[in-house]
Amino acid sequence: MNKPVIVSDETLTEPVVVEPASLKAAVAGPAYIVLIGISFSHFLNDTMQSLIASVYPILKDNYALDFAQIGLITLAFQFTASLLQPLVGHFTDKKAQPFSLAIGMSSTFFGLLLLSIAHQYSVILIAAALIGLGSAVFHPESARIARLASGGRYGFAQSVFQLGGSFGTSMGPVLAALIVVPFGQPSIAWFSSIAFLAIVVLWRIGQWYKPQIKAKKMNAMVAHPDAPSPRRVQIALAVLVMLLFSKQLYVSSLSSYYIFYLIERFGVSTQAAQLYLFVFLAANAAGAFFGGPLGDRFGRKIVIWFSIVGALPFTLALPYVGLGMSAVLTVFIGLIISSTTSSIIVFAQELVPHRFGMISGVFFGVAFGIGGLGAAVLGKLADHTGIAFVYQICSFLPAIGLLAVFLPKMPQHAVR
Repeated sequence: MNKPVIVSDETLTEPVVVEPASLKAAVAGPAYIVLIGISFSHFLNDTMQSLIASVYPILKDNYALDFAQIGLITLAFQFTASLLQPLVGHFTDKKAQPFSLAIGMSSTFFGLLLLSIAHQYSVILIAAALIGLGSAVFHPESARIARLASGGRYGFAQSVFQLGGSFGTSMGPVLAALIVVPFGQPSIAWFSSIAFLAIVVLWRIGQWYKPQIKAKKMNAMVAHPDAPSPRRVQIALAVLVMLLFSKQLYVSSLSSYYIFYLIERFGVSTQAAQLYLFVFLAANAAGAFFGGPLGDRFGRKIVIWFSIVGALPFTLALPYVGLGMSAVLTVFIGLIISSTTSSIIVFAQELVPHRFGMISGVFFGVAFGIGGLGAAVLGKLADHTGIAFVYQICSFLPAIGLLAVFLPKMPQHAVR
C-alpha cells in the first residue's frame, strides 16, 4: 500500500482534454491494493451508517415514535452529509487532505457511542447527524482516491468503491437482527470497534495518498472539439441529478420503510423483515459492482437506459404481489436499479473534470440529501395514507429516468 502510483494532473482531467494523458496510467493498470482498501473502508463506513435505519423498529417501540419522527432521524443523518459533502469536495479540489478520511471517521465513532446511550429523541438526532458528518468527509476524497488508483478504468474503480458501500449497507439489517434486536440499543456501542478499524485502514491509505498530491496548479485545459458545450453540460448535470433522484428516493423508500411494509402487510417478525431487507440490499450491492465495468465496455448512457427500462416493470409490480414474489422482485430491482450508480457518477465527473471533488461531493451529497428528505416526506405520507399506498406511489419513480434522452454524446476517449 505504501508503493506510490504516480498519476498526473492531466490524468485526473483526461476525459475532456485533447492530450490522451491517461494512456500511461492505463498501461500501469489499477492499483488493486488501494482499491480494495478504499472499498473495504467504504464497507465499514456504510455498515455503521446502515445501522441507523436497521434499528428504527427498536427506536420506534422504545420511544413511541411515529413515521414522521423516523423520517426526521434519517433527515438528520442525510442532511448533514448532503450539506457538507460539496463543501468538502470544493475544499479538497484546492488542497487535498490525505488524512482527513481517518479524522472524519472519528465523528462516526462518537456518533455510534452517543446513539447507544441516547434516551431522548433530540440526542438520537444529534447522534445521527454526527454519523452523517463522518460520511460527508469520507465520500468526496475517497472517490478521488479510487480514481487515482483506477489506472484509467474509471467505471471499474468506481464500481469497486461502490461495492464496498453497497455491501456494507446490506449488512446493517443482518447485524441488527443478530446483535441489536437481541441485546438492545446499548449493543450499538460494540460497532464503534468497526469505526476504529476503519480509522486504522484510512490512515494507511492516507500514507499512500500523500505522495500523489502535487503542489503545482493544474495546467490550463483545452476542450476536446467534440466535448459538449457549457449549456449542454449544465443540462446534462441537471438530468443526472434527476436520474439520481429517481433512483435514490426509491432505494430510500425500501431502506427506511420496507421492514414496516412487510410487518404490516404480511405479519412477519422484525427479524424476518430485516433479513428480507438484506436480500434487497445485497442485490443492490451486486448491481452496483457490475454497472461500472459494463459502462467502461459499452458506454455509460447504455447502462443508464438499461437501468431505467429494466427496473420499471418490477417496481410497478412490487406493491401487488405476495411475500415470496416480493423477495424475488426486490432482487431484480436491486440488481438493475443500482447498476446505474457508477455510470451516473463517472458521467458527471467527465462532464466537469476540473471540479472533480466538488462534483463527487455534490452527487454523493444529493444522493444522501434526497434520500433523507424523501424519507421524511414518505414517512409523513405513510402516517396519513398507510405504508402500502406509499409503495404504490414510489413504484413510478424509475420512470423519471426517461429524462436520460437529454444526455449528450461524450467524446470517445471520455467513455472508455
